[in-house]
Amino acid sequence: MGDFDYQFFLEVLTGGLLSGVMYSLVAIGFVLIYKTSGVLNFAQGALLLFAALTFVSLVERGVPFALALAVTFAIMVALGIGIERAVLRPLTNKPPITLFMATLGLSYIIEGAAQLIWGTQVHGLELGIEDVPLEVGGVLISQFDIFAAAVAATMVLLLSLFFRYTRIGLSFRAVADDQFAALAVGLRLPLIWASVWAAAGLVALVAGLLWGARLGVQFSLSLVVLKALPVLVLGGFDSILGAIVGGLLIGASEKLAEVYIGDYFGGGIESWFAYVVALVFLLIRPSGLFGQKLVERV
Repeated sequence: MGDFDYQFFLEVLTGGLLSGVMYSLVAIGFVLIYKTSGVLNFAQGALLLFAALTFVSLVERGVPFALALAVTFAIMVALGIGIERAVLRPLTNKPPITLFMATLGLSYIIEGAAQLIWGTQVHGLELGIEDVPLEVGGVLISQFDIFAAAVAATMVLLLSLFFRYTRIGLSFRAVADDQFAALAVGLRLPLIWASVWAAAGLVALVAGLLWGARLGVQFSLSLVVLKALPVLVLGGFDSILGAIVGGLLIGASEKLAEVYIGDYFGGGIESWFAYVVALVFLLIRPSGLFGQKLVERV
C-alpha cells in the first residue's frame, strides 16, 4: 500500500463521478416519465439525439447561439407534448409491454425524422468550454467535465424546486404517489402527463448538448441511453435521487475498474463493467436503492 498513488486515485475517482453526473442527467429523463405513467421511455435516447442535431444544424446555418437554443427548446417541448397526445394517451391502461414497444418504435421514427430533416453527417458541437485539464487541490480534472457537472447539478436543482414549490410540480408528485387519488381530487392527468413529457424534452436537450459536445453529434449518440439503464437499476426507476446516486456509483465504479483491474481482463472493461454491476445488484435488490414502488407494481 506504500506505493499506492492516492492523487491518481482521486483523479480517476473524480473523473468517474463527473461522468456519472452526465449519466444521471440521461436517467432523469426516464424517471420523469416512468414515475407518472409507468412507461419505460426507450425513445429518450432518440430525443437526446434529435435535440443535439437540431441545435447544431441551426447554428451551422447561421442562427445565433441563443436563438438556436430557444428554438430547439420550443421544438423539444412541442415534440414531447405531441408524443404524449398522439401516441401514449391513446394507449392509456394498456399493458406495460405495449407502452414499451410503442416508445421503442418511436425511437426509430424520431431517428429517421432527424436523418430526413438534418441529414446523416457527423457534426462537431462547441459550447465554448475547452476539454483541458484544470488543477483543483492538486488533482487534475477536465474543465469540460466540471462545466457539464455544474449544468447537470443546476438542472437537478431546478427540477427539484419545480416539483416542490409549483402547482404543476405538486400535482406531478400527487400523480406519482397515487393516480386514482389524484383523479379523485380533480387533478387533470392529461395536462400533467403532457407537462412531464415537455420536461423530458428539456432534459433531453440539455443532455444532448453536453453529450454532443463530448462525443460529437452523430447517430450513435442515441446509444448513450444504454448507459442510463445500469443507473436506473441501481437507483430505482421511479426516483430522481436514485438516478443521481446511481449515476455517481456507475461512473465511479467503471472508471476505477478500468484503471485498477482492467489489465486482468485484457483492458476495455469500462464499456461493459456497469452492466455487471447492475446484474449483481438486480440479484441483491431488484427494486434499486430508492425504487420501492417497482416492487409494488410487480
